[in-house]
Amino acid sequence: MRARICGTGSCLPGLRITNDDLGNILDTSDEWIRSRTGIGARHLAVDETTTSMSVEAARLALDEAGVRPEELDLIIAATLSADHVLPPLSCEVQRELGAVHAAACDLGAACSGFIFALNTADAYIRSGMYRKILLVGAETLSKLMDWTDRSTCVLFGDGAGAAVVCADEEGVLASVQGADGSKGMVLSCGGRPLRHPYVSENTDTGISSYVQMNGQEVYKFAVRTVPASIMQVLDQAGLRPEDISLFLLHQANRRIIEAVAKRLRQPLEKFPVCLEECGNISAASVPILTDRVNREGRLHKGDKIVLAGFGAGLTWGATVLVW
Repeated sequence: MRARICGTGSCLPGLRITNDDLGNILDTSDEWIRSRTGIGARHLAVDETTTSMSVEAARLALDEAGVRPEELDLIIAATLSADHVLPPLSCEVQRELGAVHAAACDLGAACSGFIFALNTADAYIRSGMYRKILLVGAETLSKLMDWTDRSTCVLFGDGAGAAVVCADEEGVLASVQGADGSKGMVLSCGGRPLRHPYVSENTDTGISSYVQMNGQEVYKFAVRTVPASIMQVLDQAGLRPEDISLFLLHQANRRIIEAVAKRLRQPLEKFPVCLEECGNISAASVPILTDRVNREGRLHKGDKIVLAGFGAGLTWGATVLVW
């Protein structure tokens, strides 16, 4: 048996902030942001939380899949911005849904998180351990931004996406994952410093507690690694780029997506985007995009699609599946 996506859902906060809005508080403009990234707006949480957005997206996915919460065997939440260190986001989602029979765990792989979660679910299903799994990719990145730094805060947004995967004869055909920790600091965000009676007060690592990014290095990493990982996973599945209906990539930058399409020699129409409206939502971007194209009627039973993520770590992953 394989993991097959049988339902999707997504949720964005109600507050929509355009590039022009940011131009009122930062030295930036719509032209500056849009020309460099393709981003026109992003949604920021006010009353919403990572948990509340996850639950709304999950309920939509469960409804489409025709699966009741109590039927779930496992919940995997991919996030780097949960509401709490403890309890995990997955357990909060379990509580709110009433998924009383589900195990729950969080997975941290930043922007690649949803791909890692999907591949993990597929491994569980292939092993025979579980049959119905809820995947959530959710972020409240606005709380990790330095809102005086126009090079980072304009790029990111908040939101959640979800998918229900079930054991089926068709579904995931092949998957690849990778990491290069030696270059991890090109995209960083510091944690809490060490504090206890047996260390000095000065234990600050010097790493900012806000997201910091070397955009040029991330771009070079993405345009090199993403096409290679896609070709690798297609080779494993015995497929060519021409066999793929849609490529659903992490929504970081339009230039990256265009570069990947060019390297794969595929038309840009096969690479849908939602970053113009959503910005970069890390682990949530791939499931949000998947839900959007699903609900727009662009995915049909039997279509072969590729999902790919890349980001902090540095991590990357790609999956080819039958819809």
